[in-house]
Amino acid sequence: MSTPLPRRDFIASSAAAVSLAALVPRLTAAENPLPALDLRHLAIIGNDDQIPALLARQEKRPAHRWVGGLPDARGIHTVAGTNGFVSALAAAACAPGSRYFGSTELVEPMRAAVRYMLAAQHPDGTVDYYETNFHSTPDLAFILEGACPTCTLLRASPVPAIAAVAVELGEFIKRGGEALVAGGVHTPNHRWVVCAALAWVNSLFPDKRYVARAEQWLAEGIDLDPDGQYTEKSTTVYSPIVNRALINVARLLNRPELLEPVRKNLEMSLYYVHPDGDVVTEASRRQDRDQRGNMHRYYFAYRTLALRDGNGRFAAMARQIETETQGRVGELATFLLEPEFGRALPPNAPLPTDYAKVFAHSSLVRIRRGASSGTVLAGNPTFFSFRRGGAALSAVRLATAFFGKGQFVGEALEVRDGRTVLRQRLEGPYFQPLTKAQIADGEHTRMAPNGTLANDSRAKRARSEIQALEAVVTVTETAGRFALAVAIRGTAHVPVAIELAFRHGGKFEGAEPLAGAKDTFLLRRGMGRYTVGADTIEFGPGLAEHTYVQLRGALPKFDGQCVVLTGVTPFEFTLNIS
Repeated sequence: MSTPLPRRDFIASSAAAVSLAALVPRLTAAENPLPALDLRHLAIIGNDDQIPALLARQEKRPAHRWVGGLPDARGIHTVAGTNGFVSALAAAACAPGSRYFGSTELVEPMRAAVRYMLAAQHPDGTVDYYETNFHSTPDLAFILEGACPTCTLLRASPVPAIAAVAVELGEFIKRGGEALVAGGVHTPNHRWVVCAALAWVNSLFPDKRYVARAEQWLAEGIDLDPDGQYTEKSTTVYSPIVNRALINVARLLNRPELLEPVRKNLEMSLYYVHPDGDVVTEASRRQDRDQRGNMHRYYFAYRTLALRDGNGRFAAMARQIETETQGRVGELATFLLEPEFGRALPPNAPLPTDYAKVFAHSSLVRIRRGASSGTVLAGNPTFFSFRRGGAALSAVRLATAFFGKGQFVGEALEVRDGRTVLRQRLEGPYFQPLTKAQIADGEHTRMAPNGTLANDSRAKRARSEIQALEAVVTVTETAGRFALAVAIRGTAHVPVAIELAFRHGGKFEGAEPLAGAKDTFLLRRGMGRYTVGADTIEFGPGLAEHTYVQLRGALPKFDGQCVVLTGVTPFEFTLNIS
């Protein structure tokens, strides 16, 4: 890569715990398993390759306020990005086999960067994350998860000038430790990242206050549900972050019981993988919802626990990630600090590719039959998604033009007799005049900013002419072929639209573009096909009773190539997808 990693990506290179006394002989040892040697060598090459570009981007103008720092893509100098810069240079200087190994040419750039980090650090030890958080303890914790392993590497260098950088970086870390002892968090995962940072700081500068603060957070209990999912359900961002944090706390503070939630999450995550290696993100409560992502950030956790437990399935997933990344798994600091991380993995056990699994606490059903993979969700406007090899139907959504609130979201997940049922009931009332008594008591008609009756006013009014609409979606699967039966009853003549949002980049057969609507198609009759490379998704039959595709009150069009099926209530239709 040519730019320093943002906070959520950089922490993927945090090192495993190891005592300093054991570090130096390990760094110079010649005896390593071949797989580890290959992976470590690729990590060294990848890190070396980014050094010239990083050095070119460092702020060098002596009069600049943030001299020594690295600007991001928007020209803002950040502690997180600069910390990534220091870590990259330190790893290069401390990695046997690097073309920069033992070289003092990286010392002054590192020292200038650390001086910037100290200048940007607030007196209370916190830092700013300019996108959104200021005087932020959790953002500091993300940074310390990388800075502490870097400091450990620098301390161990046999080159005095390189080792001296650890002293300056240590000042940043110690000041940060004071913030960790006192500061708060925003989100569930922040607790565990803060705990990991506290454990790392304690490993460098032992202080019982760090351990006590970590124990205070840990006393709340890990937010893992019985399915094995963390609160945020963020499968491509925060779940791997939490796994790494808990592993490091378990090692550094001797809390092996913290590995159990990691095991459960890793086991569950095996069933969230599509045939092309993508991961289900539809249920996420964070920024990765409906975003494309893979399993690569889980590498550290899968490899660590595969080795610790002799777990063949975890080993198979680690090897799959190695294959997908062509061995460029990163983790250079981990390979340097913990050579055991590179031991030969246990033999593979088969990964799950044929299953129907219900994750009740996530209101989600996962069904995979080899190259076909389907997901059913309640509590989510994307109630179904599908993969066939590399072809992706990212979302199936349903809406009605019912009083501006007809976006279908299944209220609960019902699974019985091999069927998954989602239901939604809506009411559309009208409101009567206020009574004389209400008016006499000073109650007057008030309007909401959007020009409708204010909610508190509505609550006081008698309802009349109540319209009702009940939608039921029943999903059945046979050998990787899915049938989505949609039944909508109640108020008649309500326009209906079923949106099939395919990922950009494929080609359609049978569907025709809808004039005036970008990336929107109608399937009027028969079966349609969407093809990407050698993979095809078949869907239909077609239905196009009208062209009202962006219904009032429905969500905006999904980002993709969307085929819309349309009708009116009463509505009975079965959509077949395979």
